[in-house]
Amino acid sequence: MVLRRIRGIHVQRRNKPEVLAPAGNLRGLKTAVDYGADAVYCGGKAFGMRSAPKNLSLEDFEEGSRYAHEHGARVYVTCNVLPRNSEVEAIRDYLGQLKDTGVDALIVSDFGVMMTAREVAPELELHVSTQAGVTNYGAARAFYELGAKRVVLAREMDLQAVRDIRARIPEDMDIECFVHGAMCMAFSGRCLFSNYLTGRDGNHGECAQPCRWKYSIVEEKRPGQYFPIEQTENGAYLFNSQDMNMLEHIDDLIDSGATSLKIEGRSKSAYYIAAMTNAYKTAVNQYMVERGFEDAEGNEIKPFHDMVIRPGDPDFANAAPDNIEHNADKAFAGVPDAEDGQAAPQVNTVHCANIGNADDGNLSYHARSTRRKSNTAAEILPEGWHHAAVRPAPHVELPDWLKEEPYKVAHRDYSTGFYYPQRKVTQRTDRAGYFRSWLVVGEALSWSPDEGGRLTMMSRNKIEPGQQVEFLLAGEPPLAYIVPDSGLRDADGNPVAAINNPAHVFSIPCPHNVPANTAIRSRTKQATLKAE
Repeated sequence: MVLRRIRGIHVQRRNKPEVLAPAGNLRGLKTAVDYGADAVYCGGKAFGMRSAPKNLSLEDFEEGSRYAHEHGARVYVTCNVLPRNSEVEAIRDYLGQLKDTGVDALIVSDFGVMMTAREVAPELELHVSTQAGVTNYGAARAFYELGAKRVVLAREMDLQAVRDIRARIPEDMDIECFVHGAMCMAFSGRCLFSNYLTGRDGNHGECAQPCRWKYSIVEEKRPGQYFPIEQTENGAYLFNSQDMNMLEHIDDLIDSGATSLKIEGRSKSAYYIAAMTNAYKTAVNQYMVERGFEDAEGNEIKPFHDMVIRPGDPDFANAAPDNIEHNADKAFAGVPDAEDGQAAPQVNTVHCANIGNADDGNLSYHARSTRRKSNTAAEILPEGWHHAAVRPAPHVELPDWLKEEPYKVAHRDYSTGFYYPQRKVTQRTDRAGYFRSWLVVGEALSWSPDEGGRLTMMSRNKIEPGQQVEFLLAGEPPLAYIVPDSGLRDADGNPVAAINNPAHVFSIPCPHNVPANTAIRSRTKQATLKAE
């Protein structure tokens, strides 16, 4: 393991897949760390791509970094806007202030910001944001030569592209991939839709999310008459993309070379951060055990390494393609007529000797076909190009309780994004709300063994006798508990029939020693679909 000394504290850099959690404020940062995040990314009060969260002050960064380092975690700061001329010097000053707070890395997308960070904060790692649109190993190598430790790949990449990049970049360069949360309808999030419609600049963290709005059309000669684009009574949500959920496919992503698994959601609640961080951390731990890298207690058995076969490996050119390789290039590159379950044209080895001798007519055909088909189509690939394969390994099957966790937070319809082109991510054109089938009803404050056990909590929603709740425990399955018929008390010790005042202190009988800050949730009586 690599150790880095920050303000007297040794901070571990794990040689294992990193679970990277979001935080919109200091509480979110601490919650992520408490529930197992290896690193937390968050924005400051300026120059980040999210302005809806409260974000962190310099003092928050200092306290948050200290808290994270004490628990073996790290803190990354987003500074990924594309700055205007008037902001260049202000960013320089801001980076100079950030370097003294104890944070570990800066997430940047602008080349000028990256060079400024190298100059004024050389001790901080540089991570290249998804906003930079890294889609190939050439770009990743270039950023590495410029000082980047990590690239956050464009969200439009399929798993085969992740493998190909991993196989051809330095071993000590990290690949960060999104695994969960909202997806943007624009290429790598670079969208001007909000700017033009509302004046709120998405590039400066103020996106109004017009891609989630309901749209109708107006015919030129019928002003004032609005027609739904799809014949539904509620109109149509043209650009309403599904949320990503890769929890059950973590093994494919890690095997393919992802070293950091990024959960989206800096605008989300502390409960969302806790639940999704815990879920992905637990999944990664199970992966490490089932692949033989760690024992059940987390002790290292052998050094972690992904399953990608590199060009220098003896079996590189002879590795048998798997289903992921067969389906490569369908989504991002746009292979036509690629239906669900149908393999894309195999391009493992391509011979292109005749292209150089083609006549003008054939060259015109090649130009047209490049637009019409994948830009890795057989007629334009260099001879000898090979996709990087992975060594086969059994699927890591997660327990049912873990697979249910993404459905216990507010979410849109789920997909696996662009990772599996044969399972295309789509839009939900008839609704745009969030499903809610579980609610946070409280947060544990303290537990006492007195009277057989009593839990003091801060209430969030109604709790009544006979109701089943779950305690969201870090690194463990949730603990189900039936609220007893009696013994509920208010903050003054007075008996109450039910807990029905949010943001008030109550206590209930509970024999389980529930840690402080544990989220308490309960299934709703009826699932809802609401805007958020």
